[in-house]
Amino acid sequence: MPNEERDTSDHAFDEELTQGSPAQEHLEIGDLGEVTLDISADLGQCAVTVRDVLELQKGSILTLDKIAGELADIYINDVPFGKGEVVVLVDSLHVRIAEIVGLAERDGGYA
Repeated sequence: MPNEERDTSDHAFDEELTQGSPAQEHLEIGDLGEVTLDISADLGQCAVTVRDVLELQKGSILTLDKIAGELADIYINDVPFGKGEVVVLVDSLHVRIAEIVGLAERDGGYA
């Protein structure tokens, strides 16, 4: 079709809201209580060659780029959240939150 102009004045578009549409439904903060988030802690990283990976066996030790006692970075859905101390309770690792990214700014750092 070559550049034809069409008359659209005879068309009427009515907005239809169906039950449950976002315009009619309001969420409360309590509705977020069951939302699942992924939380991860970065204990450190290392770079190894394929040869080194092939030689890994039970009991092998990988040296990470963080030093003992250094705070681990905490992420929520891959977004930086804060830093925490790695602790051992019974036989499992846990992270005790030491600081939350941006909390000082939210708690009155800015007017």
